[in-house]
Amino acid sequence: MLALLAGTPALLCADGTNSPVISIKIAVKPKPYPLKYCLVSGDKIGEMGKPVITNYMGQEIKFCCSDCVKDFRKDPKKYIKKLAEAEKEDAAKKDAK
Repeated sequence: MLALLAGTPALLCADGTNSPVISIKIAVKPKPYPLKYCLVSGDKIGEMGKPVITNYMGQEIKFCCSDCVKDFRKDPKKYIKKLAEAEKEDAAKKDAK
């Protein structure tokens, strides 16, 4: 039994040292959703009731309903690209003023 316990520190080490592995979780505030409409349906946020809010890779996303969340999850890269394009258009409009 003591032989098994003596080997326990080696099980805790990921890098071959005698240091235990430490996992730290840091809460990071997501980037705010910049649009006033649903990224999937195009409907105005809040028209269908309380919006559904999720976080995708540090980006807050607001949807008009849970069905749009399901569609988003099928192809998130498509919608993140759409979000980036919409942000560029908004920035261009602001610069033109």
